[in-house]
Amino acid sequence: MSETDTSNARAVAFERWANVFTAHKAFSHPSELHGVLCGRLAAGARIEEEEWLSMVCEHMGLPRTATDESDDLREFMASAYSQTLELLKATDMSFQPLLPDDDYAIEQRLEALTSWVRGFLEGMALSAGQSLGEAPDEIRELIEDLVAISQVADDDEPDDESEQQLMEIVEYVRLGALAVFTEFNPPEKPSPNTPTLH
Repeated sequence: MSETDTSNARAVAFERWANVFTAHKAFSHPSELHGVLCGRLAAGARIEEEEWLSMVCEHMGLPRTATDESDDLREFMASAYSQTLELLKATDMSFQPLLPDDDYAIEQRLEALTSWVRGFLEGMALSAGQSLGEAPDEIRELIEDLVAISQVADDDEPDDESEQQLMEIVEYVRLGALAVFTEFNPPEKPSPNTPTLH
């Protein structure tokens, strides 16, 4: 996938989530919920559909019955769960955090990034718990970096340099999420018929 295709796919995904959140008058940020989901999956958890839908309602500030009353919301979020897991597993590393594209102001993109990272850390803590303390040094350092990123505030006037920095931080976060996923999710065993390379 070229960079433009990736950017387009990311923009479309974010708009879909944002539209669902707007339609249901959610008071939270779609990037944060995606971050929580990615954090839980990356830390090795797999969530039953009903538990995931319950998390969705809680995060969006909706009554628990919202997904029973709205087939659209239920189908969208069930599909979002399986797509996110597939992208985290993908060998082409095509996974992207759910963030708005460059058409949004840099302040909005930074807010989305910090929301995603906060969600990711929350999801990871929920799923990995104590085992995070036993993770390799590079994973623990990465978590410290993510905590710092989650607290970044936008105090300066944006310029070309801040655009570049934001792109670099997004890429660092993306690769970090994949590193956590690789650490806590052993590769699925190939089926016995698959020839192995020696």
